Parts: sequence; structure tokens; C-alpha cells
Amino acid sequence: MSDKVIILTDSNFEEEVLNSNIPVLVDFWAAWCGPCRMVAPTIDSIAEDYNNKIKVGKLNVDEYGNIAAKYNIMSIPTVYVFKNGEPVEKLIGVKSKNEYDEIIKKHI
Repeated sequence: MSDKVIILTDSNFEEEVLNSNIPVLVDFWAAWCGPCRMVAPTIDSIAEDYNNKIKVGKLNVDEYGNIAAKYNIMSIPTVYVFKNGEPVEKLIGVKSKNEYDEIIKKHI
């Protein structure tokens, strides 16, 4: 995993995502999820490509189910873009880098 990807938890979600002054892409995932593992290199690439323009975080839904439930995560991988503390975009399932780029560019 890229060192530019933030591991999100109960204790840092509010600070890193909801109170961020730049957009945040959050990957909701789980270790047992094959499609999540397929998306992981793309998420790492996004973190490198958009460093200092957006934050990129990963939230393990098995460990932090309360946050996943709050955002109605029903299937994974689900990727949200948060801006000003609010979810503004949502992609479910394996997507191409171009699909992620399109939604990110709308918010930076």
C-alpha cells in the first residue's frame, strides 16, 4: 500500500475525512474481498497521482462497521468522495482508473 494512503479508523475518521479542507476519497473494503484487492493498486495510484490535491483513505468495514453502516455500505468495494465533510460521489464495485479520475476531477 502507498504511504500516501491513510488507514481510517473510528479515532481519525472525523479529523481526516469530515474535517478535511481538501476532498477525500474513501475506499470501504475488507481483507476477504477479492474485488477490493483488485481495486487496491488503483487506489494506491490515485493517492500518488493526486498527492496534496486530495486525501486517499481506506476503511476496513469489518473493523469499523459502525462507520460503514452510517454511509449505508451494502457491498464492497465502495468508494466515496467526501467534500466539506459530505459524501458527494459514490462508486460501487471494481472501476477503472479513468472512472475514478473523472469523479475526482469534478471536485478538485
